[in-house]
Amino acid sequence: MKKRTLRKTEPYMWIAPSIVLMAIFIVIPIFSVFRTAFSEVSKSGLIKGFNGVDNFVKVLSNPDFALVLKNTLVWTIFVVVLSTVLGFILALLLNNNFRGRKIARAIVVFPWATTLVVQASIWTFIINTDFGTLNTLLRTLGIIEQNINWTPTPEAWFAWEIACGIFVTIPFVCFTALSGLQGIDSSYYEAATVDGANYWQKLFHITIPLVKPSLTVATVLNIIYVFNSFPIIWTMTKGAPAHKTDTLVTYLYTLAFYNGKRGEAAAVSVIGFLILLACASVYMVSTLKKGDE
Repeated sequence: MKKRTLRKTEPYMWIAPSIVLMAIFIVIPIFSVFRTAFSEVSKSGLIKGFNGVDNFVKVLSNPDFALVLKNTLVWTIFVVVLSTVLGFILALLLNNNFRGRKIARAIVVFPWATTLVVQASIWTFIINTDFGTLNTLLRTLGIIEQNINWTPTPEAWFAWEIACGIFVTIPFVCFTALSGLQGIDSSYYEAATVDGANYWQKLFHITIPLVKPSLTVATVLNIIYVFNSFPIIWTMTKGAPAHKTDTLVTYLYTLAFYNGKRGEAAAVSVIGFLILLACASVYMVSTLKKGDE
């Protein structure tokens, strides 16, 4: 049989559906958000016309925006850093051979498999002052005599939201790191043992360098995911009081659907997009430099 030769246009026919889908679900929405951000928009959502950078000026001149931006950075840094460290430690533990390892791995998946709204609702119930399970447990153990108010201030509420965010993010980091750990050839450790290396020397000179690519991917994806996370904060506090627990995502949602300021909400979205774009660009540039070396 004669081999069929591909025409020059045929390879493009295979990727055409992907290009169409990317245009529909990525390019068009991004263009729409940018268009709204530079337009005057009525409360009903109708675009009246181009107004330049007025929406950005209004957003940046609002004192609430600085607080929200700070909250977003604190939220992202704490959740990403702590979940990465704890997830990596958990991955090291689960990478060992022990009885019940499969059950332990399945348990770790549960927080990741459960929706964030459910997780946030459970955490809100746990720390409730009157009937929360945390106070009930501590009273039962005799550690406390009266219920403790675990959320006396907005800062305390925000700390609990961060704790919830860390809890639901750990499984993703854990299994990403675990996949990297399982790809390390055991001969490296055998050679290090022969050379007299201890556990910590193996960890810092073999394990971490070889699992670094997996952790890097997990960190970058985590930054994007956590930065844009909406359900936890909205379920627990809705950004109250006075935007003290708001992040950019919940803040722009309030602007758009509660205050009717669609243009300003789009401007906040563009600012968040540019921040993430800058982070991704720094990562790509650093990765390319290391690759060249």
